[in-house]
Amino acid sequence: MQLLLIAALGLTCATPALAADLPPKPVRLGLCAACHGETGMAQIPGAPNLAGQRLDYLRKALQEYRDGTRNVPLMRAAIGPVSDAELDQLARWYSAQAPQPQAHAQP
Repeated sequence: MQLLLIAALGLTCATPALAADLPPKPVRLGLCAACHGETGMAQIPGAPNLAGQRLDYLRKALQEYRDGTRNVPLMRAAIGPVSDAELDQLARWYSAQAPQPQAHAQP
């Protein structure tokens, strides 16, 4: 019983520390979240999950969508004129999210 209490106390103390590691929620998250979800888990078929992706990959992909290097009109329109700082906030947010298991549809 004592071990169980110690473990519970340890988890209680660790939870705020884990939450403190998340970057602040980006102001520009709304439009991204419509397809990719606020926590990076896709909300619509065909949209990739972004939770837990590498920061450098997300940052580069967002830059390429913004600059037109990746020619995906939907993404270019969605990202719009985003600053480097806003782009970095979005990449940091999604890379810090923990991927969640997907629910599988029953046939």
